[in-house]
Amino acid sequence: MKVRFLSCLSLLALAACALLLPEQAMASGHHLPGKELSVVWAIPFACMLLSIALGPLLVPHFWEHHFGKVSVFWGLAFLIPCAMVYGWQTATYEALHSIIGEYIPFIILLFALFTVAGGVRLKGTLVGTPAVNAGLLGIGTLLASWMGTTGAAMLLIRPLLRANAHRKYRAHQVVFFIFLVANVGGSLTPLGDPPLFLGYLKGVSFFWTFQHLIVKTVIAAAILLAIFFALDSYLFAKEGRPAGPTNDKGEKLGVEGTINLLLLACIVAAVLVSGLIDLGSWGDIMDVPLSGNNFVRDCILLLIAAASWILTSRRSRNLNGFTWAPIMEVGKLFFGIFLSMIPAIAILKAGTEGALSGLINMVFHEGQPVNAAFFWLTGCLSSFLDNAPTYVVFFNTAGGDPNVLMGPMGDTLAAISAGAVFMGANTYIGNAPNFMVKNSAERAGVEMPSFFGYMGWSLAILVPIFVVDTVAFFL
Repeated sequence: MKVRFLSCLSLLALAACALLLPEQAMASGHHLPGKELSVVWAIPFACMLLSIALGPLLVPHFWEHHFGKVSVFWGLAFLIPCAMVYGWQTATYEALHSIIGEYIPFIILLFALFTVAGGVRLKGTLVGTPAVNAGLLGIGTLLASWMGTTGAAMLLIRPLLRANAHRKYRAHQVVFFIFLVANVGGSLTPLGDPPLFLGYLKGVSFFWTFQHLIVKTVIAAAILLAIFFALDSYLFAKEGRPAGPTNDKGEKLGVEGTINLLLLACIVAAVLVSGLIDLGSWGDIMDVPLSGNNFVRDCILLLIAAASWILTSRRSRNLNGFTWAPIMEVGKLFFGIFLSMIPAIAILKAGTEGALSGLINMVFHEGQPVNAAFFWLTGCLSSFLDNAPTYVVFFNTAGGDPNVLMGPMGDTLAAISAGAVFMGANTYIGNAPNFMVKNSAERAGVEMPSFFGYMGWSLAILVPIFVVDTVAFFL
């Protein structure tokens, strides 16, 4: 209801602006002309990112209670000037297109995965030794490509947090969990991460990414797990090798809420089937088409979430530490992100004719693709923009023909795919599960790094691994 209220607030503000606009402004058309936009239009998006980074540090009390309003403010900071310059129809169209076509399907999928995965509880007591922790991260990395990074992350973050509740140093465990389970692990199938699913819809074979990214993924995951095990072992010894709590509840190690595992499979099936059928458009709202596929899939996902809520005992969810706070935070923040990043995506889609033509021109040299540039540009932009449209931009920049990209330009498609998925781990906003994991950890008492503090971890650990990938596979 709160997200719906924020959406309505934005549209009401646009309608109010429309009353003040001259008629000629209304005739500018519906699509935002990316070729005409300067990078100045991306300032609200940059401010949105800075708010996420600095708000919790500089004004923590204000941010905790009002970050949703800040998110709406930066969305309107783009939409209102857009209405004034290009007309209320263009601004409303772009807002509706982003909300209906992208944000609502995005948040419903996350909501369903969050609700269902939160109903699975690992019973008994796991003690967070370095071996157990590395095992949990390894299992999550394996699961991520088959049940999605969000599903795997929400399934395993709570057992990891409970297993280490007695430990003094825990933030590094969550950071590596984000690296591996919420990002790198989702690189092998279209089910793992949204960019790869969009590639699947565009004609990339289901197992193509598995065949061409398996070595890269295994190397990255193995290095990360080795670093984690060494670091966790050092900190475990520094803490005096704490024994951990005893199992005073008499529970045997097992899984509770197993019906949710079946429901997770249903979510995966619903997403996969929605990409195989075409139900066409079921009307439109102010020229924004309503996708039949999206509508049916989203209704099914909501029904699955409702079934999980009904079939899982409240006691089990309470013991699992389940709260709605992580999905609420993601819903509010990404509402503003989706709106404020509209001009940045439009500029990127303009390609060599847009204000970021210099970046786009870097990916080709004398007519030949520069795979290292595709890897780093796709990755760096995916670290701050939604990685799904960023993937599509560079997919199209590389020619957009799936047969060519899976054939003679296979290394280029691999670079785009790896960049979009791997580098979502570079920042908290690079992938939605990152925020959800962070919120879950903080509510469990883990003092997580700040926005820039987390980037310090990614720069120190991930970037050298990406350099290795570049030298080994993309030069």
